[in-house]
Amino acid sequence: MDIQQILRDIKKELRTSMNGVASARMRESGINYKLNFGVELPRLQQIATEFPSDHDLAQALWKENARECKILAGILQPEATFYPEIADIWVETMPTAELAQLTTMHLFCRMPSAAQKAFEWMADEREMFLLCGLLLITRLLMQDIAMNERAENEFLDQVECALNHSNLHIKRAAISAIQKFMNQSETNWNKGEIILSRSLNS
Repeated sequence: MDIQQILRDIKKELRTSMNGVASARMRESGINYKLNFGVELPRLQQIATEFPSDHDLAQALWKENARECKILAGILQPEATFYPEIADIWVETMPTAELAQLTTMHLFCRMPSAAQKAFEWMADEREMFLLCGLLLITRLLMQDIAMNERAENEFLDQVECALNHSNLHIKRAAISAIQKFMNQSETNWNKGEIILSRSLNS
């Protein structure tokens, strides 16, 4: 497989689908990449079907400083070869909250180590790791992940701290996580209400 040729083919598709207005809006909202074609997610998902799900290709795409290449990397990366240490590198180099959300949706939630990474990242003081941890635990709660008492207490502690974070993306992710937790049962609902009440009064 000629990875460089495939990269060229992908970029050709991206240029064909370029949306200058969307790209300009993203720049105005602070989403900055060296290259941003403004291609919307449905079109990117369609483009992804035209190319192989391949580890080397995904890693090459991630190294490109282009919004769409990084999104496609998360879609085309096979979860079986997405080892925990690679996941950490991706989060460490994650440039935007948008990419964190999309990579969590397409890839992080499918990792064999997803639950372990969610708790590990939530406990990390670095903002992007915390954000990805919260986004990931939210996805896992949507998949009805079961937590033992210790994990649940840790989750609630981390979410309560995140609810008071100065970063708006982290605060929103924490709200989403606690809402998904509350929707699992009446008991969880009551626990979540206590956390939210304390957060509002702090």
